[in-house]
Amino acid sequence: MRDRRKAEAAAKELVSQMTLEERASQLRYDSPAIPRLGVPAYNWWNEALHGVARAGVATSFPQAIGMAAAFDDGLLRTIGDAVATEGRAKYNEYAKRGDRDIYKGLTFWSPNVNIFRDPRWGRGHETYGEDPYLTSRLGVAYVEGLQGTGEDGEYLKTAACAKHFAVHSGPEGVRHEFNAEAGKKDMYETYLPAFEACVKEGEVEAVMGAYNRTNGEPCCGSDTLIRGILRGEWEFQGHFVSDCWAIKDFHEHHLVTKTPEESAAMALKAGCDVNCGVTYLHLLKAYQQGLVTEEEITQAAERLFTTRFMLGCFTETEYDRIPYETVECREHLELAQKIAREGMVLLKNDGTLPLRKDSLKTIGVIGPNANSRSPLVGNYHGTASRYITMLEGIQDAVGDEVRVLYSEGCHLFKDRVEGLGWRQDRISEALTVAAHSDVVVLCLGLDETLEGEEGDTGNSYASGDKEDLRLPESQRELLEAVCGCGKPVVVCVLTGSAVDLSFADEHANAVLQVWYPGAGGGKAAAALLFGDCSPSGKLPVTFYRDLEGFPEFTDYSMKGRTYRYLEKEPLYPFGYGLTYSRVEVKEAALPDAPQAGRDYTVRAVLENTGSFDTNEVLQVYIRAEDSVWAPLHPSLCAFARVSLKAGERKEVSLTVPASSLTVVDEEGRRLVDGTHFSLYVGTSQPDERSAALTGMRPVRIEIAL
Repeated sequence: MRDRRKAEAAAKELVSQMTLEERASQLRYDSPAIPRLGVPAYNWWNEALHGVARAGVATSFPQAIGMAAAFDDGLLRTIGDAVATEGRAKYNEYAKRGDRDIYKGLTFWSPNVNIFRDPRWGRGHETYGEDPYLTSRLGVAYVEGLQGTGEDGEYLKTAACAKHFAVHSGPEGVRHEFNAEAGKKDMYETYLPAFEACVKEGEVEAVMGAYNRTNGEPCCGSDTLIRGILRGEWEFQGHFVSDCWAIKDFHEHHLVTKTPEESAAMALKAGCDVNCGVTYLHLLKAYQQGLVTEEEITQAAERLFTTRFMLGCFTETEYDRIPYETVECREHLELAQKIAREGMVLLKNDGTLPLRKDSLKTIGVIGPNANSRSPLVGNYHGTASRYITMLEGIQDAVGDEVRVLYSEGCHLFKDRVEGLGWRQDRISEALTVAAHSDVVVLCLGLDETLEGEEGDTGNSYASGDKEDLRLPESQRELLEAVCGCGKPVVVCVLTGSAVDLSFADEHANAVLQVWYPGAGGGKAAAALLFGDCSPSGKLPVTFYRDLEGFPEFTDYSMKGRTYRYLEKEPLYPFGYGLTYSRVEVKEAALPDAPQAGRDYTVRAVLENTGSFDTNEVLQVYIRAEDSVWAPLHPSLCAFARVSLKAGERKEVSLTVPASSLTVVDEEGRRLVDGTHFSLYVGTSQPDERSAALTGMRPVRIEIAL
């Protein structure tokens, strides 16, 4: 636990020397300098979802959803530290040159720990998926990596920010006026746990509010969320920031206030310290109108300067010595490759993969995402000095040994590539390439122009939510045409979310979910395609067959949503992913009987009975069998990555949190309710679809309290 007292005292002393006008000025995201006190300008707005973003060159890691699919919290913590290193290196150089611009500070508005509850949500790929436990573990890991410990633990390496608090996951188009209604059970069981973990375990320095209302209150001015839960129940000590221009929504869209002054006052009184936007320009007028007090403005300023002191902004720290040469260095590029390989998910394979160079003369690479940089990076990304597309990764992998033919095949979403061409003007070329190839790698999917943030400048106001799960019509036609060519077809899917892959599942020889794999993603994908290593990622979201009977997008009840409350069989379940080998859980047991309120241990023996060295993700799920409050299906409660050589047998111990034995009732109370539990230890969920796809079932352990 960091000791904040020294920073708080320094902040209090500094703020006491400021005029009220100066204090109020510091609550803007673009805080101006106060030269007479030696306070430089500071811009609080910076982004680092998967690498330092929007401020020039930085290592480009896979989008968050792709990193989540690795189920590797240790590696994500290391990546967070690498991102912080690059952020510090860039800040050090910018500060020397007096550059205090946007995206150049040390306060990163990451991670996004919202729950990806609906596959239509355009920003879902910024998250760690649909499961509150997985999101909690990965969120805490990334926060710890970004914030560091330092030699003595006094200073933050950078300041992380858990967003968007709370109950936020679309629709994008109405987020400025939308009221997300969620019962207390769903709040405390699904929507809040990752934030609580980031606060209590990760000691996250900042929390960002959401645009929407939650149960009637605007999130950035919610007494319930900010004062009651965040600062009250969880004793959060850091600062709170509004989402960008969210406070003006109070009077312009939510209509809970009438003037900018009232909106600024509502946010400040609830505990929002810094305004991303311009509404806090009205704070002094709100003060003159008696809507806020001097003490409230002072308290917010003190919180913000506490963070700046904890970052060492007014003294020399070890982090000032981080050199610019760490930016996009070899070590960080290798980390990006490692997690890209770990996160790609093999959804189907009839033996076509891995491809053998020595048995191939020609490979056809086809598709709108085959040679495009855009689907490598997702959104909120930095600039890489080199990009390796899927086509380039395959070309580099085979060198001169194998001929590689290429066709774009179709436009990403339009009905033709050339404006004056016929409809589907690249289909004939694609079929020609397929006819002249021994195997086809078909690269389909989306990019940030088709799924992203509403009105976000990073994607030119062209994106938002998906209407359905289908690929664009141009791609569906290309998929059907290529799969009918009579050649083996490997479909590589570059998306940040679940899409309908029913046709590919039935007609393609192999399907690889690549996500948005980072600037060098083509190299990582090629390593898997050619068997340099085995795929080992697992789905952090459910891939549904379709949306028939699915709840309305605006319905925030968890009924029928995600694997825990699923009422239909999925195409590919949460936690599912194949390897090139076969890892079986031979036995599993609890060394000691679990006791309520205490973490407990699970031991499992895994054996790689296949002929390929591989990593595998050991997963533990639990369900309280005699509780009416338990989710419909067993819930993830522990996981670990295990490396196994062909034929190797290994014993693994996992710690399962005490909270796994609890449920959440309708009043939001977490309690032990019942005495009989089923614990499942395996490499997938204990559901019928996973069993059919993998040919294996987890080991079941009965627990009686």
